Amino acid sequence: MTRKNRRNLSSEERALWNKVVEKATPLKARPEPSVPRLSKDTPPRPAAPKPITPFAIGAKPATRPAALADKASPPPIAMDRKAYHSLSRGKLKPEARIDLHGMTLDQAHPRLVSFILSAHASGKRLVLVITGKGKTSRDDGPIPARKGILRHHVPHWLTQAPLAPCILQVTQSHRRHGGEGAFYVYLRRQR
Repeated sequence: MTRKNRRNLSSEERALWNKVVEKATPLKARPEPSVPRLSKDTPPRPAAPKPITPFAIGAKPATRPAALADKASPPPIAMDRKAYHSLSRGKLKPEARIDLHGMTLDQAHPRLVSFILSAHASGKRLVLVITGKGKTSRDDGPIPARKGILRHHVPHWLTQAPLAPCILQVTQSHRRHGGEGAFYVYLRRQR
């Protein structure tokens, strides 16, 4: 560590320091550890870890961690941009809706699958899937409980078979249609 205010030594202090240095005996030199030679059978050593880059408190990081980057980025827009912006502002009216409130995962999944497939077969383009926001519980345990199990699982179900080929876009609904407790599901055209 360097000092900001470094003062110069006086001639008396310098002479005293030189006498101390002359009388001091150096420590015994430690023998160099012998490095074993690697034969062809020994596996190579792993690479040394990258050094930690210095940072200042309050400074922004050079790159974002991958996990945060994935969570922060919204899903890509697969539908018409103009229709997507109308949808996200709540201007489009859903043609059908399903309410999954109070259902278990085992009850909700088959009903969602049959609802989406029948809506797609009947030529509907925009449906609303209401999951609810989830119950708030007073669980103060060491492991946090996920709030809204249906709200978590429904988007995953919509991206898996047999629903994925029917769906063009899944987006959180506008406040007037349920906000965080519902999803717009924009269906593909039937061919």
